[in-house]
Amino acid sequence: MEMDNRSSSKRRASGSNADLLDDEENVGLGCCGWTLVILSAFFALLPCFWIISVFICPKVVKEYERAVIFRLGRIVDKKPKGPGIFFILPCTDDIVKVDLRTVSFDIPPQEVLTKDSVTVAVDGVVYFRVSDPIKSVANVSNADFATRLLAQTTLRNMLGTKNLAEVLSDREAIAHGMQSTLDEATDQWGIKVERVEIKDVKLPQQLQRAMAAEAEATREARAKVIAAEGEMNASRALKEASLVIAESPSALQLRYLQTLNTIAAEKNSTIIFPLPMDMMSQFMNRK
Repeated sequence: MEMDNRSSSKRRASGSNADLLDDEENVGLGCCGWTLVILSAFFALLPCFWIISVFICPKVVKEYERAVIFRLGRIVDKKPKGPGIFFILPCTDDIVKVDLRTVSFDIPPQEVLTKDSVTVAVDGVVYFRVSDPIKSVANVSNADFATRLLAQTTLRNMLGTKNLAEVLSDREAIAHGMQSTLDEATDQWGIKVERVEIKDVKLPQQLQRAMAAEAEATREARAKVIAAEGEMNASRALKEASLVIAESPSALQLRYLQTLNTIAAEKNSTIIFPLPMDMMSQFMNRK
């Protein structure tokens, strides 16, 4: 019973502390803060301070920029200011400009040990932009630097689960997986990762020579197989031709004459033509 009472009292105390924190957040600037804001606005409107206020109060941000306003250390609105002109209170307001343009950076070459124990050096490029200026200012000290470090570690972790063949052939799938992982991790920083690309995969020199020798041996074996298949097809064709000539002996003489005609058409030369005696025997018998 005593333990239950103690635990219930602790829960009540923690709940009361959470309620106090919520109340403190809802209080806003407080009495002192509002007093300073009113005094700052009052002095800014005095005629004697107009010349100073003209140079301090108006602020201009460009089309691709947004301004996050801190008033006594608190963010004023849930939406950033800009683009265009707006006014701030002197001495109480501070602004932080955030660039919304897409930023690209190169991932330095990372020495990665693949799943099949091969060491490769892989580099890439990442394109990102600020989607929520307030989160990028309030939730992280340097969103650009944090995104760069996260991209390097994500590249190493992603390639550590792939084989060498997958790294060389599935670059697009690896880049898409990296983009999804980075986008999910940087969402709370107000960063939108638009694109990730794998630039180059560098292999060790010994591995390159071994792969080249393997590819050359494969090509030579394939060439030998193709040559053997050609010889086999040629022998089959010659066999069929010999069967045709065996059925008609005069076909051999006609083929011989065609060969002589081809030789005479290409080059003018003297040809010694042997005349078979079988062809002359018929004429001899007639005489």
